[in-house]
Amino acid sequence: MSRRTFLARSGVALLVLAATRQAQALSLSDLSNQDASAGIKVALERGALAAVSLLGQTDGFLGNPKVRIPLPGYLEDAARLLRMTGQGKRVDDLVTTMNRAAETAVPLGKDLLVGAVKSMSVSDARQILRGGDNAVTTFFAEKTRMPLGEKFLPVVTQATSQVGLAKSYNRVASKVSAAGLVKPEEASIEQYVTGKTLDGLYTLIGEEERKIRQDPVGTGSALLQKVFGATK
Repeated sequence: MSRRTFLARSGVALLVLAATRQAQALSLSDLSNQDASAGIKVALERGALAAVSLLGQTDGFLGNPKVRIPLPGYLEDAARLLRMTGQGKRVDDLVTTMNRAAETAVPLGKDLLVGAVKSMSVSDARQILRGGDNAVTTFFAEKTRMPLGEKFLPVVTQATSQVGLAKSYNRVASKVSAAGLVKPEEASIEQYVTGKTLDGLYTLIGEEERKIRQDPVGTGSALLQKVFGATK
C-alpha cells in the first residue's frame, strides 16, 4: 500500500469516526430535549400516584416512620407530663388524629399533582433528570405546595377540631407565638399537620421516583429504560 493510499484511507476512517461520535452526541441531545421530557413525566406521574395510594390509606402516615407526623415540638414537654399523670391516651388520640387527617387529605391532591406533571416544561424535565435527590421534591413543592395546602387544611381542621388536646394546644400556641416561643409553622395544629402532610407526600414521591431511576428495567417501560438507562 502506498503512503498516499494509506493517508487517504486513514483520513476517511477519521471522518467516519468523527461522524459516528457526532451522531452519538446528537442522540444524547435528542434524549435530553425530547425523550427526557416524556420520560420524566411518566416517572413523576407514576411516582405521584404511587405515593398518593400508599399514603392515602389507613396507617399510610401513622404506620410509616419516614412520614409519621409527631407532636409539635412545643407540645412534647406537655405530652410527657400528661403521660406521667395518666393522661397518655389524650396524647395518643391526638397523634392518631393528626396522622389520620393526613391520610384522608392526601387523595384530594392527586389531580393537582398529575396536572403539575403534565404541564411541566422541557427545562423542568432536564433539571430533574440532571438534578440531585431533592430535585423532584423541589419541583412539586414549587408547583403545588400552596394549592395543595388550601385543599388539605379544611380536612385537617375538621379532624383535629374534635380533639380536646388540639384545642388546648391552639389556645396556648396562639398566645406564645407572638413571643417567638413557637415556630410559625407550629402556631396551630391545623397549620402544622397540613405542612407535615405535604412534606411526607413530597418525600414519598421522591422515593418512588428514585426507585424508577435506579431500576428502569423493572418498570417494564421502554421509554423509562431509554431515558434513565442513558443517565447511568
